[in-house]
Amino acid sequence: MSTTERPRILVVGGGYVGLYAAKRIMKKMRYGEATVTVVDPRSYMTYQPFLPEVAAGSISPRHVVVPLRRVLPKAEVLTGRVTTIDQDRKVAVVTPLVGEAYELPFDYLVIALGAVSRTFPIPGLAEQGIGMKGVEEGIGLRNHVLEQLDKAESTTDENVRRKALTFVFVGGGFAGAETIGEVEDMARDAAKYYSTIKREDMRFILVDAADKILPEVGPKLGTWGKEHLESRGIEIYLSTSMDSCVEGHVVLKNGLEVDSNTIVWTAGVKPNPALARYGLPLGPRGHVDTAPTLQVQGTDYIWAAGDNAQVPDVASRKAGVENAWCPPNAQHALRQAKVLGDNVVSGMRGFPQKEYSHSNKGAVAGLGLHKGVAMIVMGKMKIKLKGRLAWYMHRGYHGMAMPTWNRKIRVFADWTLGMFLKREVVSLGALESPREEFYEAAKPAPAPAAATPAQKAKAS
Repeated sequence: MSTTERPRILVVGGGYVGLYAAKRIMKKMRYGEATVTVVDPRSYMTYQPFLPEVAAGSISPRHVVVPLRRVLPKAEVLTGRVTTIDQDRKVAVVTPLVGEAYELPFDYLVIALGAVSRTFPIPGLAEQGIGMKGVEEGIGLRNHVLEQLDKAESTTDENVRRKALTFVFVGGGFAGAETIGEVEDMARDAAKYYSTIKREDMRFILVDAADKILPEVGPKLGTWGKEHLESRGIEIYLSTSMDSCVEGHVVLKNGLEVDSNTIVWTAGVKPNPALARYGLPLGPRGHVDTAPTLQVQGTDYIWAAGDNAQVPDVASRKAGVENAWCPPNAQHALRQAKVLGDNVVSGMRGFPQKEYSHSNKGAVAGLGLHKGVAMIVMGKMKIKLKGRLAWYMHRGYHGMAMPTWNRKIRVFADWTLGMFLKREVVSLGALESPREEFYEAAKPAPAPAAATPAQKAKAS
């Protein structure tokens, strides 16, 4: 970390908003006008809408992450966490991955911590659940599912086999529906290479407390998506929830009980709990309360946007919708980041702030190869698509929204190769404990046991 006499713009979080806001600020400000410092526990940003395709093996995991230092070469990138913020002194406490915590002074502050998985105190969930918020979880889920097929093929115990081939997904929003659609697709392909496993031997279950899935694309497309997944043999239980999953024994509120080694949790997100330690005004759900200019309420030097912010939806309110807030999605995060970056530079120069206003352009979701739903909003007209055309819309939109041309090209290259080559169905579960085999080879041999009197007598 370098010291500087220039004003410091501290960006807390290197996700979608943090990356794009920092990039926008550096593009707009003059040379030497300020120092931009980005703090995040990871040195890369993850494009989360592609995690289901990572889990299915359609995209290489390295291609859905963007290295912060490569994209922000003129910024300070610190790998660590901002644990507390002293607004009176304008000082943040940074805890690096290694070493002692230290204070970092700032003049302007951007809060872009994003969200974490929203969980409930369900017995067994912490031990058994798999989330879908990070690329590590996408890779882990893929390896885990393929490993279950290996286990089922290799055992003679019918209970072990049944538990390995049962897959439970909790949450029917974008993340849940897309992930179960992609993973079921992959498992169906993988089963062709196993002599004793067919798709009919597997059981996929999707559970949601709401009375519908995919609410983001509207009731009609949500209903079509549900019927489509059910036509592929996926069981869907709505208006129900999971009571417990201790040691893989899943108990649902509707009375259904199954044993499963795979419990994927995608039941929504909540603002990063670290926000509670920053002394910022928070909304009822823990989001940072912002004005339409993305400035934190009551301040003129702190901005927030994305999943950790409660941003008024100006466009909806002008249309007569009271108390409308921007939903947490990539569409808003990208556009908010640009307005936020412009406003930080304007605030630094003493210019007026601009309000963030964006009308919904629709939503797209992929449910596996060549399958999807899309709702495109054009003025007052809504175009609803399903099947292969919607899937093309899903890939086209997210492919172009992927940050940097480097990553765009790599993602489209993965898709192009996938058109001509068969899907990879190899499990690399050993990646999660790469030293295990070496440890077994290198650990000291146990000392020989002392000979008993009978053994000594026999030897003599």
